Amino acid sequence: MKTSKTEVKRVRRLKDSEIRITKEHPEADVRHIVRSIVREGLKPVAPKKSISLRIDVDVLKWFKSQGAGYQTKMNAVLKAFKEASG
Repeated sequence: MKTSKTEVKRVRRLKDSEIRITKEHPEADVRHIVRSIVREGLKPVAPKKSISLRIDVDVLKWFKSQGAGYQTKMNAVLKAFKEASG
């Protein structure tokens, strides 16, 4: 197995604005993400709570139109909002 020469700790500290996307270093695609998961292993998933929630019809329709996993996507949007709100 090859040893990575990437300075992982330094890269993890980078802010999005400090990351340069170039032809030689494009955004990560699915293959890169899968390789990372295989190398580092899956992180434990926090337990979830089932609730009843009223959603505008057009919002629900849009999420469902995104395909399977629409509830997981809705959770990801809410989580991103929580994290961005501090």
